[in-house]
Amino acid sequence: MADPTGGFLGNKSDLVIAIAVVAVVMMLVIPLPTVLLDALMAMNLILALLILLIVLYTRKATDFASFPTVLLVSTVFGLAINVSSTRLILTRGAAFDGRMIRAFSSFVVGSGGTEGLVVGFVIFIVIIAVQAVVITKGATRIAEVAARFTLDALPGKQMAIEAEYNSGAITEEESIGRKNDLQREVDFYGAMDGSSKFISGNVKVGILITAVNILGGIIIGTVLHSESLGSAVGTYISFSIGDGLLSQFPALLVSTATGIIVTRSVSEGTFGEDVTKEFSRDARIYGIGAVVLLIFSVIPGFPWYVLIPMAFLLGILFFRLNRKKKRDFETAMKTKADAVKPREESPDMSPVVPLDPLSLELGYGLIPLVDRDKGAELLERVQRIRRESALDLGLVIPRIRIIDNMRLEPSEYCLKIKGVDVGRGKIRMGYFLCINPGGVKDELPGEKTQDPAFGLPALWVGADKRDEAERAGYTVVDPPSIIATHLTEIIKHHASEILGRQETQAILDALRKDYPAVVDEALKALSLGQMQKVIQNLLKEQVSIRNMTAILEALADYGPATKDTQFLTEKARQALARQLCLQYSDEEKTLRVLTIEPGLEQKIIDSKVETAAGVIAALDPPLQTSWIKALSRAVSAVQEQGCLPVILCSEAARSLVKSSTVRELPELTVLSVQEIVNEINVEAVGEIKIESEL
Repeated sequence: MADPTGGFLGNKSDLVIAIAVVAVVMMLVIPLPTVLLDALMAMNLILALLILLIVLYTRKATDFASFPTVLLVSTVFGLAINVSSTRLILTRGAAFDGRMIRAFSSFVVGSGGTEGLVVGFVIFIVIIAVQAVVITKGATRIAEVAARFTLDALPGKQMAIEAEYNSGAITEEESIGRKNDLQREVDFYGAMDGSSKFISGNVKVGILITAVNILGGIIIGTVLHSESLGSAVGTYISFSIGDGLLSQFPALLVSTATGIIVTRSVSEGTFGEDVTKEFSRDARIYGIGAVVLLIFSVIPGFPWYVLIPMAFLLGILFFRLNRKKKRDFETAMKTKADAVKPREESPDMSPVVPLDPLSLELGYGLIPLVDRDKGAELLERVQRIRRESALDLGLVIPRIRIIDNMRLEPSEYCLKIKGVDVGRGKIRMGYFLCINPGGVKDELPGEKTQDPAFGLPALWVGADKRDEAERAGYTVVDPPSIIATHLTEIIKHHASEILGRQETQAILDALRKDYPAVVDEALKALSLGQMQKVIQNLLKEQVSIRNMTAILEALADYGPATKDTQFLTEKARQALARQLCLQYSDEEKTLRVLTIEPGLEQKIIDSKVETAAGVIAALDPPLQTSWIKALSRAVSAVQEQGCLPVILCSEAARSLVKSSTVRELPELTVLSVQEIVNEINVEAVGEIKIESEL
């Protein structure tokens, strides 16, 4: 039976690697024949070369995330081969027939003799010194520094990603992907900090094994094999040098790869691409280099036959790069000229310039509020406002574009909906806004102003006066909170303007996934535009539309009978009756209301007038004035009792009462009797009446 995890033996690549790792460890204790030893040495050499080539063609260090583990395995593999070769050299002596070691030995030492041995030994010592002192030590140090700085920079990079996500510049998926990449980078450099120690340890062990080969070989050759001292020295030093070079040369390649991969953290391409781009950036350096070489060539004693051809090659590079730079400049100028052509000449130019659904424009003095290097606190507040608005109103606010506007005063900000100014204010950076909630007795000295969100009297005070202002009873607000509060109020009062047909369609599409029958039936009864009008009417009175299922069911029930959006709005409100009652009642589910004298309520109903904007109350001016005065007195009396003013009237009068008070008392809540559910206790705290009109 087939294995669902990948066949009879599972993942074959994992199996091969597991067997190879176990075999490498076993090589430390199991003797190997010379033929297999030659094959493994060749494999070790090509493995080191492949590692170096992969590093050279890698764009980012984390693209070769397995490098620390590969480094460990290749180091153990090389040491296992070195131990096996040492065993064979010491046991066989002059009869050792390893071709790879003999080839390297003859290549370095030559035909033999004392001179060849000395030269070969010196070359071996030089290679070991270069690897240990220069490459390995440098790579180890770079790995340590890279690991430390990468870890130190982690919080800042995470904050920058979070700020971009909060501002809407990137999606949640992009944010998660960037954070995962950042975590992989930290893990990689942390692993490299430890695995780089394998290289330095490999060099030290290589030197030790070479010394053991020489000393142990001389002792074994002279004592056990009865060889002369000169013959033993020549044999074992030659083999030891060949073995040492054959083990250290792959280690040298891996050390170089390690140094390259940990020094390319800011690279944007492969090593070859970066070198080509950076060395061809300026042609003048090759011209200067050619002139310098020509000057050296005329000085007596310098090899002119070497310097002049090199100067000629640098001169060719100079002229070719110069010509390429001119061509690139001409191409760039042509592209720029094409870009500044009149708009009507561009066939792919959109005839409509889109407007941002919601934008926040800042004067240049307020840019630090969105500067990522300084925390970008406002960006986080904006994202939080979008989430809270979605929970409170049920409307997903589109991304808020934050831009700088040089036409604003340095300390001024402006809020716009679809390009139209809906609110603005001024911020004094480094100061706090102290708002008087009404109970402050001891006023503080400061610059008088108004709270931009609610228009309340306020003061600008310095940071040193903040504690004093809080003790005095002021509500102290910092600059980001001022803008955030103002933005929240703008969204709350203009949510109906943000909702368009496209947004309505998006709501229906999202709801259709779980409630297709409800959406389809509602769309059969009403058009998309009529649904939009009903939802806008709800948002105008700050009724949450999160329970869209109940709203659509009400529209599906009454839509076939009438297309009057105001009537449908009342039925949608009644479908949300429990939500409305709980929104305005206290913890004991008691709703304290103001009622309207029946005669006055009837007059409001009789004043109904049909307009293009819908049905409104058109009271006579004197009666309207008296009605607003009486209503204001009643509302003030309720507020003095610490209650939220709520008007309770009949269904026929509800929308008319609201329309007659929307200018003078826009925050007034008006409920109909049909919107009161059974579990809510209604307590009348006053009656609105006009004595002179009765």
